[in-house]
Amino acid sequence: MPSIPFIDLQSQRARISGEIDAAIARVLDHGQFILGPEVTEFEQALKAFENAKAVVACANGTDAIVLSLKALGIGSGDAVFCPSYTYTATAEAIVLVGATPVFVDIVPETYGMCSRSLTVAIKDVLKGDLKPKAVIAVDLFGHPADYEALSAVSDSYDLSLISDNAQSIGSRINGKSTAEYADIATTSFFPAKPLGCYGDGGAILLKDDGLVAKLRSLAFHGRGAEAFDHDKIGCNSRLDTVQAAVLLEKLKIFKDEITERNHVADRYAQQLSGVIKAVPYVKDGCTSTWAQYAIEVDDRDAFLAYMRGQNLPVAAYYPRPVHEQTAYTDFPVVSSGLQETNRVKLFAAALPMHAYLSQTDQDIICAAVRGFYQA
Repeated sequence: MPSIPFIDLQSQRARISGEIDAAIARVLDHGQFILGPEVTEFEQALKAFENAKAVVACANGTDAIVLSLKALGIGSGDAVFCPSYTYTATAEAIVLVGATPVFVDIVPETYGMCSRSLTVAIKDVLKGDLKPKAVIAVDLFGHPADYEALSAVSDSYDLSLISDNAQSIGSRINGKSTAEYADIATTSFFPAKPLGCYGDGGAILLKDDGLVAKLRSLAFHGRGAEAFDHDKIGCNSRLDTVQAAVLLEKLKIFKDEITERNHVADRYAQQLSGVIKAVPYVKDGCTSTWAQYAIEVDDRDAFLAYMRGQNLPVAAYYPRPVHEQTAYTDFPVVSSGLQETNRVKLFAAALPMHAYLSQTDQDIICAAVRGFYQA
């Protein structure tokens, strides 16, 4: 049986190889490998695509969160609320600026942050010595979190709301991007993301442009207005010009790829409805970018072994939430508990998902899923 890729970057490259090669060649010709014109051009293109007020590109998605927190003045003694059901980088960024992550539960439908759990966590913190400062919602598997509810809670406690949309850039809520709901949206262009480059890359998208100058300074060693004067403690976090050139070409086909990802998701739903416990949920008015097609399986280990035995790639998400990882066990967890986080960690598995998944390959995958349930 031929191998089916989990994420097919080669088919995407075949589609735009000429454009990518020409874009990289232009960078090689002009030689501005750091902060070349393609970086600014990409920032402007992404700003228009996501209807953001401003975009600041940086070296990776983790730096995007760190820089955002630093620009907001968040540090020691501050509490930042985030889900535990996510990749480590979200909480890692909070710790790197000296703040304290407070882990919040998720909702079962979309695996996004639960606004009720967030409210309880904020009230928990207000009883102690930490000062609540910000919320980082994570959009898992391509579906945006409930930003209307999260914004209402954040606003009521005067907290900054950050969207970690590394998995959901390009998604929409009633036609709006997460950058139009959150104060700041941070994203990653890691190659496996819905919009990925050929290395590391990231960006910060802003609902207003008040932090742009500060973010650019922090990302460039904290440089000040005068040459060789640095008035902040910053870091070195810039998007390479070559990666910006690649992203410019990928952004041109991104809308079409999102449409194709949704067609793939629809085909999965048609074939797996009634076979698995439930097909992934998409809230009315929302568009998902389907970073992963995650399903819940009662005996996940057996399912993974069965699918891999059929030479089909599958993955578990996230079997060890952040609050259970060695470096994070001493950080606070919402007093009402992480019931949904602790439930879904046992059951969530992901099937191959990308814009180039053929009907034939998808039929093979779905037949294998049915075979597992019939075995």
